[in-house]
Amino acid sequence: MLDFWLSVIHFKPRPLTPLVETYQVFSSASVDELWNKVMNIGDVSWHPLLAKTNVPYGLIPTPGLIYQAVSRLVPIPLKIFVERVLPQELLSVRVLVLPGLEEHVTYQIESTVCGTCVSYSVTLKGWLSPLVWSVMQPHAAKVARELVHAAEQERSSTPVRARRPGLDWLGLFFLIISIGEILAAVGINPGLRWS
Repeated sequence: MLDFWLSVIHFKPRPLTPLVETYQVFSSASVDELWNKVMNIGDVSWHPLLAKTNVPYGLIPTPGLIYQAVSRLVPIPLKIFVERVLPQELLSVRVLVLPGLEEHVTYQIESTVCGTCVSYSVTLKGWLSPLVWSVMQPHAAKVARELVHAAEQERSSTPVRARRPGLDWLGLFFLIISIGEILAAVGINPGLRWS
């Protein structure tokens, strides 16, 4: 009987294994276009989990930056800590929500033969993680897809500067006139002088 009570006193619950999920989407957008969308932490209009942040539009995150965001699911403020930034490749942040919950998010962008691959990884730790994951999972599954959609939409809505074909002919015309003027000045008459 004494052994039983000693085992109860020394009972240590097993730690919960972290919930880890990674979502990948391929895009026709370039690495630069997708990276610019990820790095603009002031614009989360495309993000299915975040409603707004307290940073100005266009602010580029650097390691050590802490900013606030508001969730779309529950209007509570979240503190986001930027852990790691590898330009054109990786952004890693830690989301601080509640005691008993730790969230780690990584955006990774790489160029492949099939197009640009966007990976969105979520790791949840803590005793609240199963409950939070049950609410968050359907929306987290959309983050990479919405990022790709926003980058491709922005690319298609940005007007491409059309090349004016007449500009090349006009440049050639002035070049011929200039050559004619130079030849006429040195005493050769090309028949193109305009005086």
